[in-house]
Amino acid sequence: MKNHYHYTSIPQSRIATFDVYSMGLLKHHVIALLEFDVTEIRQKLSNLRKNGSNVSFNAWLIKAISKTLEKYPDASSFLFSKKKLITFNDHNISFLAEKQIGDQKVPLPVVLEKVNLKSALEISREIENVKNHTVTKKNIVIDKKSKFYERLYYHLPGFLRKIIWRYIINHPRFAFEKMGNVSVTSLGMMGKINGWFIHRSIHPISFGVSSIIKKPAVVDNEIKIREILNMTILIDHDVIDGAYMVRFLKELTRNIEEGGSNYNCTNA
Repeated sequence: MKNHYHYTSIPQSRIATFDVYSMGLLKHHVIALLEFDVTEIRQKLSNLRKNGSNVSFNAWLIKAISKTLEKYPDASSFLFSKKKLITFNDHNISFLAEKQIGDQKVPLPVVLEKVNLKSALEISREIENVKNHTVTKKNIVIDKKSKFYERLYYHLPGFLRKIIWRYIINHPRFAFEKMGNVSVTSLGMMGKINGWFIHRSIHPISFGVSSIIKKPAVVDNEIKIREILNMTILIDHDVIDGAYMVRFLKELTRNIEEGGSNYNCTNA
């Protein structure tokens, strides 16, 4: 009798995804489901492109996040001990880029280093370079040559891999070097999602970017059709308390909805 099923190999990079999700469940993240009115910002970015400055929305969003963290640095700090936080001066942001490996599309991490020192235009160019970067099955992180011991990780049993992740989490300087202090996951790039997705992360703060959907909203006491960005934010409650979270989220909302200097082509 013929079998009515088949097997498909799982890409090696998915093993790390399984482990990160498992370790992320142990973090004390507060989950915030937010909506941002990005109508005005999208228009300004469109005007910039017409004038020759091709700044992508995701690049501008990463810059806006970085600007907010400059004012509220504790939000991206690691818990160093029960009495201390360790705060890094730079914002190294990890995000996933979908790459074609063989006949499969595989999400691979890339770390954008020192985004606080880069303009939105520079970040946009860096993301574009990632999209055009050729990868092979030996790649673990895009644009970085994988070392032997890093490739060996995928052949270890699960309990040993989790020991490695516990070591990384408990050594913030090593964690910052390897994966940064902020995570951004943008599933909205893959297609329209009218809602939120609850992701997991081992970073102190992580942003799950969904789609931009046109919705009715109240503006100046009138109902208008606006472009609304859905976003899920995970914030480590072991690192900051509720009042600090609220102030951080208010500043983030202001930076995303009003933009300030975040959408121009300078570092300011």
